[in-house]
Amino acid sequence: MIKVIKINIFIISKFKNWRMISLFAILLIKLKLEGAKMKYKIHATAAMLMLSTLAYGGGDMTTVVEPVIEIPEVQISPFYVGLGIGEAEVNDADTSEEFSATTLMLQAGYQYNKYVALEGRYTFGLNTDYSPGTANSQSSDYDGDFSSWGLYVKPMYPIGDFRLYALLGYGGVMLDDLEGGDAYESGFQWGLGAGYAMSENYTVFVDYVSLYDDTGFDYRARLDDIDSDTWTFGVSYTF
Repeated sequence: MIKVIKINIFIISKFKNWRMISLFAILLIKLKLEGAKMKYKIHATAAMLMLSTLAYGGGDMTTVVEPVIEIPEVQISPFYVGLGIGEAEVNDADTSEEFSATTLMLQAGYQYNKYVALEGRYTFGLNTDYSPGTANSQSSDYDGDFSSWGLYVKPMYPIGDFRLYALLGYGGVMLDDLEGGDAYESGFQWGLGAGYAMSENYTVFVDYVSLYDDTGFDYRARLDDIDSDTWTFGVSYTF
């Protein structure tokens, strides 16, 4: 800038006519002002081009942080209880003697995960009918009742809202108030069933359980093939 002023003064000093000097000075000032305006316009235009390029290329200088919404997980208790109604039978394959009952089943269990549970059941007869077949060991007007219990490991296989399962365990079967007294047997029990989850808490199910299958039943029919089984339809509730 100092050099430019010195050169301008030198040029002005060469002019002898002061009117010409004045005009020349005004011209120089105007040229300097126009140059400054042009320089400002160039810088402003460059800045606008830079900003528009950043905007077009996605160069947003503001970082947008999306809010993270945490949805609390609903904890389902592993404990469940259930109630079912069904039919149970005790049959003598050799004499066709049969005890049959409409039953009420009480259920309680603990589900370790979606594949395994531990379950207990107690079933009792609401009314028990008796058919003597060819046996003569019991009068036809039997007033006793049927009952059973069992503890099971319950392997399960879920398919959507459906669940297939098995029951493997140990339990007992009793016929009370027989003419010779109560008769009781226990042993290995197994079953198969299916359930459908109506909601997170309620499941309907139907299953078959083989309660007893062996020779003899306590003091009765010691040499006969005796079997007992039950069908149950019920609903369970998970806490």
